[in-house]
Amino acid sequence: MGMRRRALLLSLTFAVAVLVLAGALAVLAPSGAAPSAGEGARSGVVTLREAYREHRSGLQVEARGEVIRLLPDDDDGSRHQRFILRLSSGQTVLIAHNIDLAPRLEGLRPGETVAFFGEYEWNPEGGVVHWTHHDPGGDHPSGWLEYQGRRYH
Repeated sequence: MGMRRRALLLSLTFAVAVLVLAGALAVLAPSGAAPSAGEGARSGVVTLREAYREHRSGLQVEARGEVIRLLPDDDDGSRHQRFILRLSSGQTVLIAHNIDLAPRLEGLRPGETVAFFGEYEWNPEGGVVHWTHHDPGGDHPSGWLEYQGRRYH
């Protein structure tokens, strides 16, 4: 085999290996930043389903769901607006939105859609998503909620 042909074959092998490794890392690595809205919401539902099944917590996730229940605010410590979303997978998650750090979603009603980016914590009922706001200390990825075309963070 000629020297140029061997160099080309080696280069192609290296390129394929890099692409395979990059793809594997993209699938396995936890995300610290929000993916694009449509793509992130679809992949977030899959991530949430797997996290629930595997009892995993501490994952940054983006998804959207339908409001199925409004709960009273949690006023113990930092105040949190609370509501339950049903995702397209059927899984439910509790959203705990810190209203001491971000605005309340005014006028929220069952049947409406809310998109979110926050941190997932497992529980037997489907899980909780919190950190749906900015981090004043800058140590945690900033989260958000989207409702009726407005982003709350």
